[in-house]
Amino acid sequence: MLLDGDAWRTLFDRFESEAWRLEVQPTYTMPGEADSFARFLRGEPKPESHNSRWHGRVKGYRAGGKCVGRVRIVRQPLTDYQRYQFAWGIPGNLAAGEDIRVLDLTETDLGLPDFDFWMFDKTRIVRLNYRPDGTQINRELVDDDPAIYREWQRIAIEASVPFSSYVESQGGART
Repeated sequence: MLLDGDAWRTLFDRFESEAWRLEVQPTYTMPGEADSFARFLRGEPKPESHNSRWHGRVKGYRAGGKCVGRVRIVRQPLTDYQRYQFAWGIPGNLAAGEDIRVLDLTETDLGLPDFDFWMFDKTRIVRLNYRPDGTQINRELVDDDPAIYREWQRIAIEASVPFSSYVESQGGART
């Protein structure tokens, strides 16, 4: 089943305890981020309201006792988009209460999928389908056995490090 607009938001907001994402794309071409990404590339300062809608949602989930997390897969050198995420996106997400970890697969392969997905309460899986340029094609609620997704989550979490540790290991914000 494909999920868009209200259907996606409704499904997302229905989780009871945990929403977790595996992020594997080197670049995401998001229409809503085009302006801020261009500003980042020009070296302009980050707007105060950057990603504030997501931050509000995460704060609401956390206030309700829910967890939101993700593992961001990278390979060196980081893409411009990953540098943008690390400088403008992730710090605010962390401050809002999201648990974000980084898994550098530059020199290893752990058998993780090459596609993004959200897993809700370890049972509902939404696969995020992208074109090679990072443009999202669709979101698809799949009826796959969630056991393999839970295993991928376990592997990704165990092999990753907290965002702040990754940034420190790379020499600070210059990632």
